Amino acid sequence: MLSLGSWLPSLPSLAWGTALMDSVLQGLVGACAVSVLCSLVKIYLYIQCLNDPDKQKEKETIRSQWSLLDHLHLVLLTGIFTVVGYRVAALVVLEFSLRAVSMLLSLRKGAPSSQLFLLCQYSLGCGISCSLSYLLEGAPHRTWNLVLSVGLAGMIASYVRKAARHVCIMYELHSKERYCGVCISLLTSWRGIPLLLCNALKVTFVVADLAAVALINRDFLTTSEAIRFWTPLTICYTLLVIYMQEEQRQNPSEQTAYQTVFVRMGGLLILLMTVGRWMDILNVFVSLVGEMWCLVHAGIMLDICRRQDLSPRLSGPSPRERRTRSEARPQEATAS
Repeated sequence: MLSLGSWLPSLPSLAWGTALMDSVLQGLVGACAVSVLCSLVKIYLYIQCLNDPDKQKEKETIRSQWSLLDHLHLVLLTGIFTVVGYRVAALVVLEFSLRAVSMLLSLRKGAPSSQLFLLCQYSLGCGISCSLSYLLEGAPHRTWNLVLSVGLAGMIASYVRKAARHVCIMYELHSKERYCGVCISLLTSWRGIPLLLCNALKVTFVVADLAAVALINRDFLTTSEAIRFWTPLTICYTLLVIYMQEEQRQNPSEQTAYQTVFVRMGGLLILLMTVGRWMDILNVFVSLVGEMWCLVHAGIMLDICRRQDLSPRLSGPSPRERRTRSEARPQEATAS
């Protein structure tokens, strides 16, 4: 493998031989993490729609999703995460972290949005890849550590994917008959899936952000070079977040989600054309394909999440808020 690599062309973000194997293993771990995320969201949304008489159509739509699409999703994301260089992956992670914090602060005073779990698919894979690249840098048994990581990640992804398939087929029957351990446990714990995902993503992106900053700063020899890179990056990301938050609030539709991807990748492309490398520009287009594919794969679930996020606005204040307001009025009247 190493002798063959000497005859192959040299690419900055894709080395040959053992380094190529490490890149493939890192990409596979990231793809498995995305697969686990999508499977858990599918379980949560299916049970939620099953318990709501008005969402039986959405339940059947989730059930009818092609199962082979999940395997294709895993293979395609593995290839994309393998090719994308660490610089672009790190920038994607930092951009999503800033966007997620801004979105959480603007929606219901920090309440998590269900769309975030699906919008972070590509960023999650990039974050896993960056974290592994940084944490295992210089390790004496790097490849074997990645092999163990792939084994663990693949086992978890396979188990959760089988659980999602089982829930979509048998949960409605098993939850009534009460003789399936998986369905009985989900009967009482399915509402805790968003909190579990939220805590796991917080830890993942904190580690990924630290790794991303360290990987990017590694290429700068002086402080002035780092300042010339981070200053336009910060300004560009801030403007992008403000624009995307306003667009999403005014027109929360499927078209806006795709438009946001083009705007983000376009801004990143313009930034890297001034302070980046030619291979980074190519990786931006690869990232665009990855982001678009993640949106297409999760299109059904994204549509359901978008309706759920819109329903509180359309229905007005919740019963708890109305009760609080009604209790506050007599107190105000008494005080006056």
